[in-house]
Amino acid sequence: MALKDYSDEFKADAVALYESTPGATYKSIAADLGINRATLREWVLRDRERRGVTAAGAKSAAAHRAATPLAKTSSA
Repeated sequence: MALKDYSDEFKADAVALYESTPGATYKSIAADLGINRATLREWVLRDRERRGVTAAGAKSAAAHRAATPLAKTSSA
C-alpha cells in the first residue's frame, strides 16, 4: 500500500473540521475526508501539541465556541 502525501493545507483543514464539529469522532471525519482514522488522529494530536493544548481542553473549547453566538457589532 502506497503512502499518500497530503498538503499542509489539507491537514490543517482536516484538523479544523474535527475540532470545530461538536460530537465528531476521528472515524466519522476521516470517513468524510477519505483518510485513515489513525492519520487524522495523529494530525490532531500534533496540532494540539504544537499549540500546547490538552485533549480535554481542545474539544470542550471547540464545543463552547460552537455553542456561543457571535457578538453583533453596532454601528452607533
